[in-house]
Amino acid sequence: MTGLLERIQSPLDVRGLAREELPTLAREIRDMILEVVSKTGGHLASSLGVVELTLALHRVFNTPVDKIVWDVGHQSYAHKILTGRREQFGTLRQWQGISGFPKRDESEYDCFDVGHSGTSIAAALGMAVARDCRGGNEKIVAVIGDGAL
Repeated sequence: MTGLLERIQSPLDVRGLAREELPTLAREIRDMILEVVSKTGGHLASSLGVVELTLALHRVFNTPVDKIVWDVGHQSYAHKILTGRREQFGTLRQWQGISGFPKRDESEYDCFDVGHSGTSIAAALGMAVARDCRGGNEKIVAVIGDGAL
């Protein structure tokens, strides 16, 4: 029997799931994060703590048109899994693997190169001002942590 996660290639697939399927998908994402990080190293607490939030953001907002700016790059593991990098997730933080942080040259869903906390509010504000100057209407979401305050 295959899991829900195997059917997810992009946030569009998340939007197509029934609401009742989301807790199962969240559990499968957590299992994958735990399995991979136990082998490659990484940051568990911040990534496991935002799984449902990540699902909600990608379900409600029209990513990658709408932008999600992560304040703590370590929060982005579920985001990476849901945005076409599930197959590469086993290479997390490895030589020539995927980055442990959002990285613009890695995915169109990564709108800002994030490292440690404290930059999301300013980055999202800058993106919103630029959007307004060019007459756009996409949403800009800053996912902040306590370090941003």
